[in-house]
Amino acid sequence: MSEPQSPQSPQQPGPQPPRREVVTGVPRGARRRPPAHTPARSEISEQTTLGATYVRALMRSQLRAGLAALAALALLVGTLPLLFALPRSASGPLEWVALGLVVYPVMWLIGRCYVTRAEHNEADFTGLVMDPAEAPVPGPRKP
Repeated sequence: MSEPQSPQSPQQPGPQPPRREVVTGVPRGARRRPPAHTPARSEISEQTTLGATYVRALMRSQLRAGLAALAALALLVGTLPLLFALPRSASGPLEWVALGLVVYPVMWLIGRCYVTRAEHNEADFTGLVMDPAEAPVPGPRKP
């Protein structure tokens, strides 16, 4: 007697199970999605009203940083005549210390704060203008 053969047997053609296919795609992190809105860069290059608003906002923030640095410098230099107006016996070498040792480091500090603020403003603007898919990977910050 012969045994009945199963439909899966290679000797007898029968219905075969569907062949499995593996579908692969771009990894989720690297998938490029179209921006949800028109990038601000095109708004600026096309000189639209929105682009002009972006540029005006950058210019205002840079102007604020510059005026703050100027005000700090004016406050520093504006108080020096008050120091020189003190009676000679009270001010003595204090004038030279103020002019030679205090003024320049404070001016350097004001300038450094201004440059840091201006770079921060530009980085914010660049982040706003760039397409998120093209954004550079942030590296370690400089001290």
